Amino acid sequence: MSTANGSTTTDGAQSAQKRLYNFSAGPATLPTSVLHEVQDELLCYPGVGASIMEISHRSPTFVEILETAQSDLRSLIGIGDDYEVLFLQGGSALQFSMVPANLIGDTGRAGHYLVTGSWSKKAITEAKKEGEAVTAYDASASNFDHVPQFDESSASDYDVPNDSAMLYYCSNETIQGVQFQSEPWCPDGVPRACDASSDFLSRPIDITRYGLLYACAQKNAGPAGVTVVIMRRDLLERSPARLAGYMNYANHAGAQSMWNTPPTFAIYVMGKIIRWVRDQCGGLESMAETNRRKAAMIYDVIDANPEFYQGHAKPDCRSMMNATFKFANEDLLSEFIQQAAEHDLTALKGHRSVGGIRASLYNAMPVEGVEILASFMKDFVAQHG
Repeated sequence: MSTANGSTTTDGAQSAQKRLYNFSAGPATLPTSVLHEVQDELLCYPGVGASIMEISHRSPTFVEILETAQSDLRSLIGIGDDYEVLFLQGGSALQFSMVPANLIGDTGRAGHYLVTGSWSKKAITEAKKEGEAVTAYDASASNFDHVPQFDESSASDYDVPNDSAMLYYCSNETIQGVQFQSEPWCPDGVPRACDASSDFLSRPIDITRYGLLYACAQKNAGPAGVTVVIMRRDLLERSPARLAGYMNYANHAGAQSMWNTPPTFAIYVMGKIIRWVRDQCGGLESMAETNRRKAAMIYDVIDANPEFYQGHAKPDCRSMMNATFKFANEDLLSEFIQQAAEHDLTALKGHRSVGGIRASLYNAMPVEGVEILASFMKDFVAQHG
């Protein structure tokens, strides 16, 4: 029998350990309905006689799983035939190198980076090993509490030349809790390359505004192990033949994501989560509305108690995925975390570079869990304010 938050109990005298509200930044909470499906199929996938983790990646069963996941993702986001959809390994750490190696490559042009948090900072460090990478904007002086100002036609805080190889940015910085509310400006003809790892599938996107978008799954889209790369096909022509085999996007596109053994189990789970967003959550528009509502619950408490809670991100670029805040009295941090755990609220401690609290509100975090956290935050003010 399942409880409201997905906990499972037995019919006997003892209860199975209940699921807590997991606010981890990643790997993150997964939909309980998907976990139940995986549990039901784990020992013996229907019609196969073996676990999904035991069958060949070239078997008709897995090929169908991969192709269905790809097709469902194309439909959910609205990805045209002029884009490749690749399922790769290595996470963002590998993409920090693969993106510049392929898009800057041998073009003789520089790639430009918007450095708005820890992950884009790591990205440009790796990019400089692959080609010319230029910092177009750097928010480090304020410990990355904002993103640059721009509109559809221009940017006031940075410059990108017309001959740039790409404009790279991270749409949501998990550590600092800042998020681009729309795609940053760049000149016509310059492809945007986006690390969307932590807000992928959380809201609609217009993929035609990107040259390349990638996301490692373990925030909103599945377990750790698979990274989705959505890439405009014409950009594959930039991939230098001199690259090591795995580093070359063209190799993966030509082999339909099977240049090597793909992360079969992670792709299988991702396919289920794509369908969960579509069928149970109502699609990306509905998912975004739910995420806005969850984030507002936390930010409303912060804004109502400015002498107690101090948000890290500036209000106009607050993340829907990762709410970060500290206490005016920093001595309260340990007590907050301890009392939160007593309310089944876990994994709330902020990253050491920011401190305080980080509540990750990814797609699968139930509204109920966020309501409990917001209520606890109010009670904690009343207790200590």
